[in-house]
Amino acid sequence: MEKCPLSFFKRKPLALMVAVTLGLSGHVAHAQESTPNTPQAEAQTDDDLFEQILITASKRQTGLQETPIAVTVTTGEDIAQTQVLDIQDLQALVPTLRVTPLQRSSNTNFSIRGFGNGTNNTGIEPSVGVFIDGVYRSRAAAQIGDLPRLEQVEVLSGPQSTLFGKNASAGVINVRTAGPSFIEAAKVELGVGNFNQRLLRGYYTNGITEELAFSVSGGINKRDGYTDSVVGLDDMNNRDRWNVRGQALYEPTEDTRIRFIADYSEIDERCCTVADVINGPTTAAVRALGGTVLDVEDQFEFKSALNQNSTNTVEDGGVSVQIDVDYDSFTLTSITAFRKNTSSYDSDVDYTSLDILTETGNTDIETFTQEFRLTSTGDNEFDWMVGGFYFSEEVDTGDVLYYGEGTRPFFNILGLQPLLESAEDVYAQPRNAFFNASNFVATDFLQENDAFSLFATVDYDLSDKLTATLGISYTDDEKDVSVSQVHNETLSAIDFDTDPTVFGVPLAFIPDLQPFVPTLKGVQFLPPQLIFPNEVEGGNTNDSKTTWNVRLAYEVNRNFNVFASAATGFKASSWNLSRDTRPFPSDQQALETASLTRANQSYGTRYAGAEESTVYELGVKARFKRGAFNVTLFDQTIEGFQSSIFVGTGFVLANAGEQSTKGVEFDSTFNLTDELVFSFGGTILDPVYDSFEGANGVDGPVDLSGTQPAGIHERSFVAGLTYNFELGNGMYGFVRSDYLYESEARLVENVPAELTREVGTLNASAGLTMDNGLSFKVWVRNLNNDEYFLSAFPPPIQAGSYNAYPNQPRTFGATVSYEF
Repeated sequence: MEKCPLSFFKRKPLALMVAVTLGLSGHVAHAQESTPNTPQAEAQTDDDLFEQILITASKRQTGLQETPIAVTVTTGEDIAQTQVLDIQDLQALVPTLRVTPLQRSSNTNFSIRGFGNGTNNTGIEPSVGVFIDGVYRSRAAAQIGDLPRLEQVEVLSGPQSTLFGKNASAGVINVRTAGPSFIEAAKVELGVGNFNQRLLRGYYTNGITEELAFSVSGGINKRDGYTDSVVGLDDMNNRDRWNVRGQALYEPTEDTRIRFIADYSEIDERCCTVADVINGPTTAAVRALGGTVLDVEDQFEFKSALNQNSTNTVEDGGVSVQIDVDYDSFTLTSITAFRKNTSSYDSDVDYTSLDILTETGNTDIETFTQEFRLTSTGDNEFDWMVGGFYFSEEVDTGDVLYYGEGTRPFFNILGLQPLLESAEDVYAQPRNAFFNASNFVATDFLQENDAFSLFATVDYDLSDKLTATLGISYTDDEKDVSVSQVHNETLSAIDFDTDPTVFGVPLAFIPDLQPFVPTLKGVQFLPPQLIFPNEVEGGNTNDSKTTWNVRLAYEVNRNFNVFASAATGFKASSWNLSRDTRPFPSDQQALETASLTRANQSYGTRYAGAEESTVYELGVKARFKRGAFNVTLFDQTIEGFQSSIFVGTGFVLANAGEQSTKGVEFDSTFNLTDELVFSFGGTILDPVYDSFEGANGVDGPVDLSGTQPAGIHERSFVAGLTYNFELGNGMYGFVRSDYLYESEARLVENVPAELTREVGTLNASAGLTMDNGLSFKVWVRNLNNDEYFLSAFPPPIQAGSYNAYPNQPRTFGATVSYEF
């Protein structure tokens, strides 16, 4: 895309507003825009310029302002200017979006309007669907900073299941990149920053023949960690990533377009910083053994007391082919994709320098997707779209939890040594058999998922100004899951309740041990897993649901539109692929009758049932001479919300009865002058658990009905100020700042209420571009060094202690690029 001289914006103030911002973040996309200083562009009206702002929220190209959907659009230019290198940075521009990175580089949780899940538990698919160039990414870890020639990112609020399938019950993040160009173009970018950041990115595109074009791109992102080890290990939270991407565009006729994409990326990092926020009574025991536990006063000192280096590796790659064929009255689109993601990690999970517990894990995910759709073309009173989507995925995941050299001393110093030694004598075990460093629990899961959707949508012009939309979709989703386990932890294999003659010793003959049985049971925190499928548990779920959306859109005039809509969403059952997966209580009798129960058998959930969401919206989209304003009122509900809570040793998965949010989201843009643009957007929410019995609280199961869900900010706002200037001789530049505010919110339900987060982060950047293609940029993220926690959790076997993930400190740097 050729660059615009500032003089054009002086002639066209509306064009400046469009070029800079028009989404919820205040920034919108230009799609297929003509060169602004051509005679053709000079003849265009302001309305023509607005019509070039194209989005694909409805899976057809439409103008942003005329599309009656609550959607936020952030341009590739905005992402480049603000040095957004991955999706988690995007929330600084989009107040309705919350992104939470967790324990590993491959785990990120998305929420829109406060709705969302998809945590470290691989079995929990996100409620917010992520699509890149039309291809669904079933798990997080999409690094949008690795994508060349990024056109825009569309964030769609509310259920989008009718067009986007089974895992869009809370919304969609739709990422679009530019295809290969038949005109030669290239760019190379070098960057440096604090913490020894080194950034290299570039792309090249050109035509091979009149029908075939290609592009290649790649990037390297390296940075030292910002968290220092207090015991002499490597620093934490470093960056070590690289990627490569190739595309081909084949247009054999005017009516046929074939786009092929192949990509591969690797991550090899030490993630993630954990701070001690509450030190419980076991802290003294660790320190008495010579271990280090960080002081709670050091929460944002970015220190680490781990006894080993953490490792996180991710290898992600895939291929996709999109075919578009135009016929007389419709277009046929086919998108075929295969992706493979392999990740592994090695972590010290007690978060002290004492060798108590370590965990390793690996996950292999192979995904195949196929979409077909037919879309009407032309200017008709009646527009339609029909299609189908097929999804097939295999997830092979597992982890091993190891006891360390400090595990038995840790329990001994807590006062359990005499009791443990007595139990070892009674049960004919060698000394120090319990909590021995050779003990481990290895758990493996295999999940196979096949799903398909059939969808149709119609738009009918009831009049010149009033359009009715009706969409319907049927989804069928089936999962088959199995679990196996190798467990050699001796103490947890003793059943003190149901088998009084374990190892041939009747408990009646050992009265001295009986009073201490509750204490011994209290430290049996890893009982053997009941594997499945078995005679009672089939390891299968099969969900189906019909979702719909209806909408009326009224065009008052070319610059003012109103709409009212209702829609439903669906997310299939999610399985608990963690050590804390337990049989349902309803299966207890059948399992006991079949003699399948294991020692210390406990009950909970294997999976959470399907989510069903409903939203009602009333929206206005308006534009005027020097700005634009969009607002949407909504009432959104999710029945059966899939809650996943980390309890120290694994995840507890449960369905909330109902969670709802009423609120408003808005965005506005004002051209204060021809050069100065102000944008302001926000989300105001009133979230509540309408019903949620048996939730996991600080002290165990609790009824959260009528309370505010944790992790949801009632108010979030973004404000941006951009100054564009021209220096003459073809040089022009920008100076911008962006501010994100999120009101105080409790972090997680099962941590103390005083652990909250409140965000007030300022980012800034400035750049200069010369007419020879050379550009310079300086940037700083978290300029004011804002401090808050991303999430929190209770660490294993340290009752009363809590850890949290601190946000990233101030980062800054500079880049130089050359483009032709």
